[in-house]
Amino acid sequence: MNLLKICSIITKVAYIKRRVKFILRSKILYYFKRSFKLVTLLLIAAAIIISIVLLKYKPVYKVTFFGEEVGYITNKNSFEKVIEEDILTSNETDVAYITLDSIPTYEFKLINKSDDTNEQEILDKIANATETTYKKYAITLNGENKTYVNTMEEAEQVVAKIKEEKQNSDVKLGITEVYTTNLEELNTVQVAEAETSINNTLNDSKKSTAKEESTKTQENKTNSNGSGNILNGVNFSVKPVTGTITSRFGSKESIRKNAHKGIDIGAPNGTTIYAAADGKVTYATYNSGGYGNLVIISHGNGIETYYGHCSKIYVKKGQTVSAGDSIAAVGSTGRSTGNHLHFEIRQNDSQINPQKYVYK
Repeated sequence: MNLLKICSIITKVAYIKRRVKFILRSKILYYFKRSFKLVTLLLIAAAIIISIVLLKYKPVYKVTFFGEEVGYITNKNSFEKVIEEDILTSNETDVAYITLDSIPTYEFKLINKSDDTNEQEILDKIANATETTYKKYAITLNGENKTYVNTMEEAEQVVAKIKEEKQNSDVKLGITEVYTTNLEELNTVQVAEAETSINNTLNDSKKSTAKEESTKTQENKTNSNGSGNILNGVNFSVKPVTGTITSRFGSKESIRKNAHKGIDIGAPNGTTIYAAADGKVTYATYNSGGYGNLVIISHGNGIETYYGHCSKIYVKKGQTVSAGDSIAAVGSTGRSTGNHLHFEIRQNDSQINPQKYVYK
């Protein structure tokens, strides 16, 4: 009996489940059909609206450049590609990069079909607002730009050629990249012209140096004595050193017992000492009698000049010198209290006041 009841209950439960499923499926199907119809109607309505809109309007992008509306374009991606590939890219080898002064912005819009887009006009405006930076190569001489060429290969060729020609020279040549937005600022030349330009600069520099040295020598030879002063046929045309006379001829000071036999001219250590007149070196070594490093030059006719307390001696005994030649350097050797030149003029071994002929 119990078993029959259980079977009856199970049968009823199964029936109820089937009924519920049927009702649910029916309801879902009903609502789905209604929803499908609604969606279909909405899609149809949207298509009708879009069709009506498209009959009258067309989709475009409004372009704004430098804050100003400049027109409309159809395809934003294609337009940006043209800017990147045709405006901001160059096949010229001397172009380093191209930049835009402003970045265009885009806004999607619908406009009347009768209105035109103006892609090319906008591209022209953008192209006109670019700045091109060029890269050239400067050939430097002692760190200074001297001439310009278009490529690194040309620059290396020029430098190699000049270095080969100037093997024993201390010329410092180099290459540096130069960037400019104005090509007129850099007058680039061909390889041959660049070589000529550098060589001309080197030659001019050499001539200038030679001229300066010649002028300096001439100044030393003429100095402030003009045509010089003559003693027994010897023309003292050059001051041995430029400086202040710190002790005059005939003076007596604590460092010496007797009257001063010459004059002392104070000058920095190492200052060049020049021969006062033409002659022949008769003494060029250290003197233990108080002169320290001493140079004596015989000028003939019994006339001699003494140059004492030198730090260095540049000449040798027996060497012939001309007025203005470098013979020694100022120092403080021997009996001395500071850097200076002790200068004497002697005639037949008698001291003569040098200020009568030099340092007047």
